[in-house]
Amino acid sequence: MNYYLVAPAKTFHQTDNLLTYESEEKLAIGQIVEIPLGKKSCIGIVADKTAQPEFETKAILRTIYDEPLPKQLMKALFWLAEYYRCPLSSVVQAILPRGITKKRRNAANPLMSNKLDKTPENPLNAAQQAAIAQIEANPANTVLLHGITGSGKTNIYIELTKHTLAKGQSVIVLVPEIALTSQIVRNFQQHFQDIIIQHSAQTEAVRHQIWQKCLQSDQPQVVIGPRSALFAPVKNLGLIIIDEAHEPAYQQDQNPKYSALRLAAKMSKTILGTATPLIADYYICKQHNAVIELNELAIQNDKTASIKLIDLKDRGNFARSRMLSNQLIKSIQESLQNHTQSLIFHNRRGSAPLTVCDQCGWQSLCESCFLPLVLHADEFKMRCHTCGRTYPVPTSCPKCHNASIHHKGFGTKAIEDELHRLFPHANIARFDADTDAAQTLDKVYDDVRAGNYDIVVGTQMIAKGFDFPKLTTLGVVQADSQLSLPDFSSEERSYQLITQVIGRAKRGHQNSQIIIQSYQPENPIIQHAVQNNYADFYSYLLDKRHKSKLPPYTFLLKFSMTYKTESIAVANIRTLYKKITQYARKEQIQQLAITPPMPAFHERTGQGFTWQIILKAKSRADLLKIFDAVDKSPYLHFTLDPITLL
Repeated sequence: MNYYLVAPAKTFHQTDNLLTYESEEKLAIGQIVEIPLGKKSCIGIVADKTAQPEFETKAILRTIYDEPLPKQLMKALFWLAEYYRCPLSSVVQAILPRGITKKRRNAANPLMSNKLDKTPENPLNAAQQAAIAQIEANPANTVLLHGITGSGKTNIYIELTKHTLAKGQSVIVLVPEIALTSQIVRNFQQHFQDIIIQHSAQTEAVRHQIWQKCLQSDQPQVVIGPRSALFAPVKNLGLIIIDEAHEPAYQQDQNPKYSALRLAAKMSKTILGTATPLIADYYICKQHNAVIELNELAIQNDKTASIKLIDLKDRGNFARSRMLSNQLIKSIQESLQNHTQSLIFHNRRGSAPLTVCDQCGWQSLCESCFLPLVLHADEFKMRCHTCGRTYPVPTSCPKCHNASIHHKGFGTKAIEDELHRLFPHANIARFDADTDAAQTLDKVYDDVRAGNYDIVVGTQMIAKGFDFPKLTTLGVVQADSQLSLPDFSSEERSYQLITQVIGRAKRGHQNSQIIIQSYQPENPIIQHAVQNNYADFYSYLLDKRHKSKLPPYTFLLKFSMTYKTESIAVANIRTLYKKITQYARKEQIQQLAITPPMPAFHERTGQGFTWQIILKAKSRADLLKIFDAVDKSPYLHFTLDPITLL
């Protein structure tokens, strides 16, 4: 009889440890099995062989696949559970596809994207060739490719993929969102026969078949998808490429909570490609001499991009529209006359984000989330952008019954309506989270790229990596919309968004005009973004982080508690604060800072009231010691290495 330690996909009796089973068959480490668990059965992963225990053991019911999981996934299984203090069962669930025991018929959706006829392309320039040589020669496991917009990072990814496949190794390419997948797939299709595409929009059956193909294939694979594509069970993984590596979409905020960037670095050689690196990533890679700079356009040209910064406080600039400046309207008119394209960016959807009574101050809030409702004039409904609930538009105040209800502010829907008023004959497209599923940007990208839309309006999804060759006017309606958020990442996120959206007009296709509207045109973040000055932005923010004891100089741990009443939430978070401070004093944990108990940014939700404390430590190991010492309860939530404290 053989005995094995198995990691189950379910927690049993509140324990989250490996369980011991017996088997007459010899099994490989990483093999997927079905095991009895209580009165039911579940899936598990064989983690290790063990000696016969003193207690009685149950037999493994059956093996699901003969092929074991590859080494990088077994490494990820235990590293995630240890590094992020995730339940081992939740990591098993993340690694394995849903419905793994179901018998599948062949899905109608293709599993792979076949090679396209190759279109003429420009050869790699000297800067790109030098970047490839530096990446391959760099001994660091993680290399940051810091390339300006239009520098040809995708061509570098493709060349590195060719080199990796030639060595018989597989490649995983991560993109932050499904919307970006179609564009990078199209680029890779010019060079590779079979590309495996994986994303959450696929059915369970298709995702299962894709996973099964990766597991059972002995050939090197190219897999493209969002962060979950990291768990594709490809054999002999040689390279992971993370495009737009600054994006928060690479952070998983549900169990297992993890950073795809950190996980990738533990699994294989990793390339982080971005024009706006995260401060912490740039700092760490710089410490290891693992930053590759790419500062020139892939295709040299004489095209120019002029930038104008418009002060939103000067209402003289807004004679024709309360949202769009005179300068922006004039530039759009010129683009329409020249049959080119305009792009208008505003990172807020809907028609109006605030509905209030001017008499008594009543505000329209979601009954579940207690957050402001957003007016959607096209549907004539109020919608909560957190839970999705809809409400009728109030015609009078429910508190004082006065009819002076005002809708304040504006979103992309209101901008679209304004553009229709100003330019009634223009073909206008809007892309945000409210866009119909059949008309999302990735579905109609070819039409947008060809210039079939005169004006494109959208939120941050239009700022990420897309190429608009016909673009000659770019407008940022309110560049400082995120700067006032009370979070350490708000300035960094603002710089990234502004720089990324400006990059759509600086790819060298056309002479372009860029109009940036802001209430704070003198703000250093706005100035650095407009000047595309990452070096000064990095120095400015790094100095602030150092003074505030924030990453990359410290590690963070956030504890929060949610209860139905505020008094209980406050009492329990204070008790937790007292226990942590006493433990830290007893263990003599140095260089530790703990914030006093405070309400969360979204203090009141449908679940109750949330209060939190934030721990900052020079050593991550100290945070883990504190975490392990804290009594766990269903009301206590935690996040290690949070990218935001909101």
